[in-house]
Amino acid sequence: MIKRLFDISFSAFVLVFFLWLILLAWFFAMIDTRSSGIFTQERIGQFGKGFKIYKLRTIKIVANTGRFQISAIGRFLRNYKLDELPQMINVLKGEMSIVGPRPDIEGYYDLLEGENRKILELKPGLTSLASLKYYNEDELLEKQVHPLEYNDKILFPDKVKLSLEYYYHQSFSGDLKVIFATFKLVFNRYKAEL
Repeated sequence: MIKRLFDISFSAFVLVFFLWLILLAWFFAMIDTRSSGIFTQERIGQFGKGFKIYKLRTIKIVANTGRFQISAIGRFLRNYKLDELPQMINVLKGEMSIVGPRPDIEGYYDLLEGENRKILELKPGLTSLASLKYYNEDELLEKQVHPLEYNDKILFPDKVKLSLEYYYHQSFSGDLKVIFATFKLVFNRYKAEL
């Protein structure tokens, strides 16, 4: 109950007081990707139920190649997690929480077996222990010869382990620690790039 009340209060606060930032980021995402600027995708939520996630679009088609790549502004938005801000709508709707396992596409969490399926009892979140550990996931995957294989064999199993750890030890104070650690990580990255 406390977690849900916090989720509603936090997401409403961000949507009201940082609407200008969301709109500004959306405007640049539209120009940079030459699209609507909004990305929606079906993700696996609590109890394995699918839901539509909202993000700012950060990938564009490279002219005359048909290939996709992270745009310049898109990389900036990702670095500071600004592309995730529209997910406050998902939190307000009750599809997500502020803290919880990051929602994945079909073919991952929905295929978990045994004890690992306990993760599906949790609402997916904006940030998590795995988000903190793999804050630079995009850069990490770009260095791999076979990024999908690396994700499936190395990253995802470790994320499952961290999500199970959260499942067994979740608390409101623990959530606050994850939130503060996330803010600290974003701030330190900003400071390092000045």
